Amino acid sequence: MSDMDQSYHYGVMRRAIELIDDSNENLSLDDLAKAMGMSPAHFQRLFSRWAGVSPKRFQQYLTLGHAKALLRAQHTTLDTAHELGLSGSGRLHDLFLRWEAMSPGEYARNGRGLDIYWSWVDSPFGPAIVMGTQKGICGVGFAAETGADQTLEDLQSRWPMARFIEDSARVAPWGQAAFADKRTDQSLSLHLIGSPMQIKVWEALLSVPSGQVTTYSEIAAAIANPKAVRAVGTAVGRNPISWLIPCHRALRKSGGLGGYHWGLPVKRAMLAYETARAEA
Repeated sequence: MSDMDQSYHYGVMRRAIELIDDSNENLSLDDLAKAMGMSPAHFQRLFSRWAGVSPKRFQQYLTLGHAKALLRAQHTTLDTAHELGLSGSGRLHDLFLRWEAMSPGEYARNGRGLDIYWSWVDSPFGPAIVMGTQKGICGVGFAAETGADQTLEDLQSRWPMARFIEDSARVAPWGQAAFADKRTDQSLSLHLIGSPMQIKVWEALLSVPSGQVTTYSEIAAAIANPKAVRAVGTAVGRNPISWLIPCHRALRKSGGLGGYHWGLPVKRAMLAYETARAEA
């Protein structure tokens, strides 16, 4: 799938979310295709190629009730995930991810002395910015809902004393590995830059497999601080490496989506995409 295809697909899906939200009933293939200005055959082919399932099936994953259905059927307890070896240096949601966390002292220096390389890449969820140090990827953000300038400023503000260097040649392989369609055995390193509490939460998120979800309270229990649900929610929201550290898989205990730093349409699209891929 080319870069242009990925941006185009997200734009179509974003409009599909709006249409589904505005409709009181399921839309037929003909209705959806007409609203998108496409023939039914082209629309069917486009969605099936992107999501791996038919538009009719995919529509079910975009509904507001999908999160509750996931919580009933695909709820992961983090204790189980750890027992199965899904954390640490094991296989994590379609990639081999390895990470190195900054020490508290390094974090307190706000990135001073760090060179952070960045570039825009294309993703299944619209334009994405990828940032990394010599140790690995330290930031991934999405601009479809927030805008390019705000997304760049947001990530740069996490480490205000770092030196930021735009370098598309260095970043491109990271982006390709991060958003690969298929599982790869290529090792992808992450450089976690956060407070000790944040890093504990992000490590817990890495235990949630693709196509499954957890809750903020489950994460709080996993880090041995069950009363810290609000603090966990804040740490989830401050996750700088979106998608790879899957904060989109964290839901409220009620089944509500909760928030998402880069916009709820992106979170819904990610959950729908992963469910469809898991089914396919």
